[in-house]
Amino acid sequence: MRTALEHHAILDVTTEVCPLTWVKTKLALERLAAGQVLMLLINDGEALCNVPRSAKDEGHRVQAIKKNDDETYTLWIEKDGLR
Repeated sequence: MRTALEHHAILDVTTEVCPLTWVKTKLALERLAAGQVLMLLINDGEALCNVPRSAKDEGHRVQAIKKNDDETYTLWIEKDGLR
């Protein structure tokens, strides 16, 4: 897997807890144009389970998930073309 994917915005929610991790992610995606990509820094655990699932449920596409050296994860989420 590539470690650096194209993205149009970056959001760090590593200091947040659910459900704020998804709320902030959703707001960031709303600011993007259809087809643009959000690079999201997130913690393991509940957030890593819920945010990708919620993004998919809303019609967005999780392009990749990468575990970082500091035990966080990076997700690349492409905004749904219909939203």
